[in-house]
Amino acid sequence: MPDNPATSAIDASRTSYGDEDFSRFLRRAFLASSGYDDVDLDRPIIGIAVTTSSYNTCHRDMPALVDAVKRGVLEAGGLPLTFPTVSLGEILTSPTSMLYRNLMAMDTEEMIQALPMDAAVLLGGCDKTVPAQLMAAASSDKPVLLEVVGPMMTGQWRGERMGACTDCRRLWAGHRAGELDAAEIAEARGELVTTAGTCAVMGTASTMACMTETLGMMLPGGATPGAATGERLRHGTATGRRAVSMAREGAPLPREVLTRAAFDNAIKVLAALGGSTNALVHLLAVARRAGVELELADFDTIGAKVPLLVDCKPSGSQYLQDFHHSGGLPALLKVLEPELDTATRGIAGQPLSELLGDVPERQDWQTTILPLDRPLGPAGALAVVRGTLAPNGAVIKTSAASPRLLQHTGPALVLEADQDIAAVLDDPDLDVTPDHVLVLRSAGPRAAGMPEAGALPIPKKLARQGVRDMVRVSDARMSGTSYGTVVLHCDPEAAASGPLAVVRNGDLVRLDVENRRLDLLVEEDEVQRRLGEYSPPPLPERGWRRLYAETVLPASQGADLSFL
Repeated sequence: MPDNPATSAIDASRTSYGDEDFSRFLRRAFLASSGYDDVDLDRPIIGIAVTTSSYNTCHRDMPALVDAVKRGVLEAGGLPLTFPTVSLGEILTSPTSMLYRNLMAMDTEEMIQALPMDAAVLLGGCDKTVPAQLMAAASSDKPVLLEVVGPMMTGQWRGERMGACTDCRRLWAGHRAGELDAAEIAEARGELVTTAGTCAVMGTASTMACMTETLGMMLPGGATPGAATGERLRHGTATGRRAVSMAREGAPLPREVLTRAAFDNAIKVLAALGGSTNALVHLLAVARRAGVELELADFDTIGAKVPLLVDCKPSGSQYLQDFHHSGGLPALLKVLEPELDTATRGIAGQPLSELLGDVPERQDWQTTILPLDRPLGPAGALAVVRGTLAPNGAVIKTSAASPRLLQHTGPALVLEADQDIAAVLDDPDLDVTPDHVLVLRSAGPRAAGMPEAGALPIPKKLARQGVRDMVRVSDARMSGTSYGTVVLHCDPEAAASGPLAVVRNGDLVRLDVENRRLDLLVEEDEVQRRLGEYSPPPLPERGWRRLYAETVLPASQGADLSFL
């Protein structure tokens, strides 16, 4: 006798053999080899995307989180089934994990559709895993929840508290300047990354975790508990339970959560966090997947009235565990409540107004989160600039920049992405002054996958003179843990025949953040003449890199693939 018509995801999604009854029969026969009987398989099926990898050290403790999510699923009467996807460890992926964000998004989206499940829990954390999973969720027609591994704990070195990765960059700059010798920098290295988890500061990983919670794609309180804590595991268990209830209800679907109002809230929270510039590229990509009209300029206009409220490196002085102990994202949302659309409703099922009703008002001990009337910094932590050097826009994190350089004109020192940049900048005879503008090109999405190369190191001879910041301009990105007066994501990129392609050494570049301008002070006729002589670099020969280079959208549109 054939099985009854489909009553569970195991039967509803069939492998095609030309005989649907045989497909159901065979599927249950093979699952029996894993110990599952019909009682198991007729429960709500919760697929759990697992990104554990030896190459992704941030996710080292993910197996324990997987177990916690499974426990929640089982407690609620569901059946958890794990599946692997691409895992993007930021530090060990060459040339940049951003090159593979869209591949991971595609992989995750396809597996959600191909494998039998009533709902999915996506486990990530490291910089590009969460954006990829949000993109996949936005394209899904099944209920989806996200859960992150959480941030690492801080370490100590010679009485100084520290944590990856803003302190990594600061200490390395000190080593380049001759302040720390080889033995000292090696000793410090052992205390910078002391536990599993994502970076200890408000880098891209924690910024995107906060964006996910704000958008409503994560249960409240999930963005900031440490990777090594029981609270992280308890949140994972709650996520598993909620996944089962969503599977039974068949709702809410991601596109019901990812509304324009939710993105507007996220932009305001991003400004209050002084979060990563990478969030702009990722949120634009997610919005396009969700069918929401969002533009680069919106990040400037919507966030323009929200001051910097969170005292976390690199825009502040503290760490993610301090933010968490001050109440984490729910506490920040409570402070921002007058600025937010509280009618939004996330996967928790309640409107934001109701969720915030259970959050106490800010108290004086919550020193990592400042009130609106006594902010850490002014509004405009992230600014979008345009001009003759970036006609379609570029981005600068003003909260991590030097105020004196936010209006600056200087001669260009041009660097190519395929150069040995360290050798150039370490040359003691390099003709460079603190007034120079370091221009890096051919590092955009099409040319190079958009690596985090934009925060170029200060030329060694200037670093040894005490110079700690210079204006830097590129079509690349920078790590969310970086700091300095760095203009990024220039669009069009050089490889798309943008003006960046024809900047020459000595050309004057003017940055004027107040007026939102970035200009190449060269006559337009001369720029066009140079562009007429410019030949873009050849496309990669094969594989993913060829597909990516042929179809990737510019940074101002999220750098997703055009056909997605």
